[in-house]
Amino acid sequence: MHCPFCQCVDTRVIDSRVSDDGGSIRRRRECEQCGERFNTFETAEVKLPNVVKSDGRREPFDEAKLRTGFRRALQKRPVESERVDAAVRAVVAELRRSSEREVPSLRIGELVMHELKQLDHVAYVRFASVYRSFEDVQAFREEIERLERDLPAIEGLQLPLLGDAAATGRPR
Repeated sequence: MHCPFCQCVDTRVIDSRVSDDGGSIRRRRECEQCGERFNTFETAEVKLPNVVKSDGRREPFDEAKLRTGFRRALQKRPVESERVDAAVRAVVAELRRSSEREVPSLRIGELVMHELKQLDHVAYVRFASVYRSFEDVQAFREEIERLERDLPAIEGLQLPLLGDAAATGRPR
């Protein structure tokens, strides 16, 4: 490893630690020539599948796009960044486990929806509205009703979808 300060090729590892998620190793290094210290990160390189878009185009999987999709759906929602990172890692891990060379973008959308359903119901409905191209208010209502049927009420973890109106059955 070249020193980023003086470009010397003689650096030594002072300390190595496994990251919290176990997916990488952080190494603390010191340059033998200039004495500067710096960190490097080592991860296993596993090729993710190409994404087949709905129009037939193929492109490499881009984790940044995945993270952006989560951020948009979760914008202004009370979800910790650690939980978002875990959801992104879960989608990536599922794609790696699939061992597929190509995966349809629809499959990635379904994986994202599954994770959002666990994270935040409002974000789930937001994402679903774009992903499933809701055309009117009735489509939103049907998706919310489906969500309420599918998920048992987990008290205290998420805010209610429709507030008191869903609990009483009365419109707001």
